[in-house]
Amino acid sequence: MPKSRIVVPQLEEKVLKGQKKFVRYAEGAELYSVGIHTFQEMAKEAGAIYRVKRCVLVNTQKIDEYLENFCENS
Repeated sequence: MPKSRIVVPQLEEKVLKGQKKFVRYAEGAELYSVGIHTFQEMAKEAGAIYRVKRCVLVNTQKIDEYLENFCENS
């Protein structure tokens, strides 16, 4: 039986303050307001995935840089 994930209180604040640089897929999907599969694809395209044993972590700084490429200038 899989373990349930712990909800991180004030996740967005911690990421913005630099206290939490790496997130799991579910946390990242919540943080960026996208679906989990969309977040997985973004993380892969951004080269932000780190595998530690059986845990996958995503570097939020690389995701932010990747998303800046889609900025539309007026």
